[in-house]
Amino acid sequence: MRRLGWRPRRGLVLASLGAAALVGGLVVVTQEADAASTTIVVSGVYGGGGNAGSPYSRDYVELFNKGTSTVTVTGWTVQYASASGSSWSRTTLSGTIAPGHYYLVAEASGGTSGAALPTPDVSGTIAMSATAGKVALVAGGTALTCSTGCATASGVRDFVGYGSTASSYEGSPTPNLSNTTAAQRKNGGATDTDNNAGDFAVAAPTPRNSSTGTGGTRIHDIQGRSHLSPFSGQAVTNVPGVVTAKTTTGFWMQDPAPDADPATSEAVYVFTSSAPSVAVADSVTVSATVSEYRPASTATNLTTTELTGPTVTVTAHNAALPAATMVGSGGRVPPASVIENDATGNVETSGTFDPATDGIDFWESMEGMRLEIDNAAVVGPTNSYGETAVVPPGSGVRTNRGGIVTQANDFNPERVIVTDDLTTVPSANVGDSYTKVLGVLDYSFGNFELKATASPSKTAGNLQPESTATPTAGQLAVATFNVENLAPTDAQAKFDKLASILVGNLKSPDLVALEEIQDNSGATDNGVVAADQTLTKLVSAISAAGGPAYTWREIDPVNDADGGQPGGNIRSVLLFRTDRGLAFVDRPGGTSTTADSVVNTGGVPSLKYSPGRIDPANSAWNASRKPLAGEFTWQGKKVFVIANHFNSKGGDDPVFGVDQPPVASSETQRHSQATLVRGFVDGIRAVDPNAAVVVLGDLNDYDFSQTASILTSGGALTDLPATLPIAERYTYVYEGNSQVLDHILLSPALAAKAYAYDVVHVNSEFATQASDHEPQVVRIPLP
Repeated sequence: MRRLGWRPRRGLVLASLGAAALVGGLVVVTQEADAASTTIVVSGVYGGGGNAGSPYSRDYVELFNKGTSTVTVTGWTVQYASASGSSWSRTTLSGTIAPGHYYLVAEASGGTSGAALPTPDVSGTIAMSATAGKVALVAGGTALTCSTGCATASGVRDFVGYGSTASSYEGSPTPNLSNTTAAQRKNGGATDTDNNAGDFAVAAPTPRNSSTGTGGTRIHDIQGRSHLSPFSGQAVTNVPGVVTAKTTTGFWMQDPAPDADPATSEAVYVFTSSAPSVAVADSVTVSATVSEYRPASTATNLTTTELTGPTVTVTAHNAALPAATMVGSGGRVPPASVIENDATGNVETSGTFDPATDGIDFWESMEGMRLEIDNAAVVGPTNSYGETAVVPPGSGVRTNRGGIVTQANDFNPERVIVTDDLTTVPSANVGDSYTKVLGVLDYSFGNFELKATASPSKTAGNLQPESTATPTAGQLAVATFNVENLAPTDAQAKFDKLASILVGNLKSPDLVALEEIQDNSGATDNGVVAADQTLTKLVSAISAAGGPAYTWREIDPVNDADGGQPGGNIRSVLLFRTDRGLAFVDRPGGTSTTADSVVNTGGVPSLKYSPGRIDPANSAWNASRKPLAGEFTWQGKKVFVIANHFNSKGGDDPVFGVDQPPVASSETQRHSQATLVRGFVDGIRAVDPNAAVVVLGDLNDYDFSQTASILTSGGALTDLPATLPIAERYTYVYEGNSQVLDHILLSPALAAKAYAYDVVHVNSEFATQASDHEPQVVRIPLP
C-alpha cells in the first residue's frame, strides 16, 4: 500500500520518571509533582516571534479549555521566567474560555520578521526565549519567586518547562524550541499526562485564539500554518467535516465552519484503505491518526496531510457542501512569479510559510479543499494520463497562442494540473479553456492537482498547426527536430505525420538535424545499434508525402552507451537533400569512439572526419548522446554543422518539490557538454573567424540557462530562440510551462546575414502530437 507507517505510542518506562527509587514496591519520585491543571491548560508556547526566519512577529502563550464548562480567567496571569531564573514577568488575563476553545496571549517581539498573530485575546510585553524557558498559568496576580518546584507552587494551574535547560517542569522538559518551532500540546490541547516532554510536540507554531476550537480539534488545526501538520503522528478524535469527494481508498472532507486564516486548509484526505462507506454530502466525524504521506515514497515530492486508521461516524446525510474557494479574479489570486523565496533546502522544515507571496505555500494552504477556477485557460495539452495544465485567466506572460512562458525568474506558480481521476474532463489543446473547473486539490508527481468533481465544459480555441515559408533559391534552410524515440516498430501513422510536418509545415528544408532516432529494433535491448531501417522508413514516408529525396549521415553509437530508452540507442542524424545546392563532404574514419578534430589547411578549416563525433570518450558524454559534426558545401560555400542532444533533465527536482530552490543536478553535465562543443567551434573559428558554423539540436536547457551562455559568451554564437519576442520564445510545453529546450545557434558570419528564423508550432501544444518537441528552421541567404 501507499501509506506511511504509523508512529507507535511509547510505553511507560521507569527512566521517564527521572531520579526515582523503588521503595516497598512503590515508585518514589524525587522531582516535583503535577500542577493542578483540571480544565485550563497551556496548549502552546512560542518564543521566537519576530526573530530571523520566524513565521510570526510576536511571542505567544496559547491556552485551551479541555473541560466541559466555561471558565472565567479574569485576574489570572500567564507568567514567564528564564530557563534557570526565579524572576517572573506577568500578563494579566480577562474574560472567559469556553469548553473546547483556545485563548491567545500575545507577548513581545524579537525583531521584524514574521506575520501578525491571529487577533490575540490579550496582549503582554514579555520577551520570551526562543529556545528554553518556563511558563506558568496562575489563578491570581502574585508573581512567582521559585526557580525549581514551580509546578506545585501556590495558585499554579498549569506549568510548562520548555528546552533542556529549564529548571522546572512537569515530568521532564520539552526539547529545545527555535525561531521556527513551538511547543504544541498534543491532540489539539487535550493531552495532559503532566509530563511536558510527552504531552507536547515540537512543531511549527499554530497560534489559535478564542474564535477557534468549538467541537475540539478542527481540520484547520490539523493542517496548521505549514507544510507539515503540527499533529503528525498523533491521534485526533471526533474531527468534523462534510464529505466532498471519494476515491476507492478514501475520501476528502472539509470543515463547513472555517477559521479566518487563509493559510490553514479546511480540508483533509481520510485514508480508509478500501472503498469508503460514506457518501458525498455526508456529515461525519473522524477519529484517526494524523499522517504525512509522501506520494510514491519519492523524496522530492511534498507530503500531503492525511487521517489514517479512521473511525468514521456519519452524523447526517445530504448536508450542504462547503462553498468552493474561487481561485483567480474575485477570489484567491496565486503569486505571479515566486514559487518559494525564503526556504533553504527542505521547504517543509525551513523558510516562512507565506501563501500570499510563495506559490508553493499558496497551493499548500488549500490542500484538499474544494476549489473553483472559472474560464480556466489551458496552457498545457491533455496528456495520456488525462492531465491538463491550466491557469486562472490573466495569469503570467502568455504566448501568442495561449500558453504561459517560462522565464529566468518565473516558472509560473499559477499553474495547476486538472485531472480526470474522479470524473470525465474533455481533452484540450493549448488555447482552449474550461468554463468552470470544480474539484478538490491534491498533490502528486511533483505537482498540485485539481481533481475535477464535475465534468467541465470546454471552449475551443481552435489552435492550428503552423507552417513556415518556403526557402528561396538563395536561402540555405537548416532545421532541427526531436522526433521522440522514432523506431521501425512505431506505427506507420507516426512516420507519415512526421513526413507531413517536414514536407508541409517545414517546407522540406535542405538540412534537418534529427534527434532521438532509435536503432532498427527500437527499445528491444538486443545489441542492435544500426538505424538504417528507421531512416529508410522515414525517407520513404517523406517521398510518399511529396517531398524530395533525402539521404543521411550518422554514426552508430556503442550499444547502450548514449542514454535514452534502454536498448533504443538513440542518436543524432544529419538528414539532407542535395537538389538545391547542398552537398555533404565525406571524410571517412569517424567512429563511435574516435574523436573528430579541426584541420588547418593554409588558413582553411576542415574536419578530419566528416561525419565525426566530438570527444566521445570524454566523461561529459557518459550515458548521453555525442555531438555529430559534419562538413557541407552550399553552392560552393563551406558550412560546418554540429548536431546535438545534450543530457536530459531527468533527475532534476520538480518546481513544486520539497527542495527549494529546486536543484537541477543534470545541468552540471550539460555545462561540460556545452564547453566541449564551444571549444570545437572555437577551433574552427581560430582557423577562419568568418567560418559558417551552425550548432543545433535539443540542448535540454533554457534560453536563459548557463548552458546557452557557455555557447554564446563573447559573441561566439548567436542563440536564435533568444532573439525572439518573449511571447514566441518556446519549443516545448512541459506541465503547462512553455519553454525553450531546442536551439539553433549561428556563428557571427551567419548571424550577420538577413536570416529568417521560425519555431514551427505543430506538436507540443496539441493533445495529439507526432513528437513532444517543436521543429524549428532558419533560412540563411548564402552566399
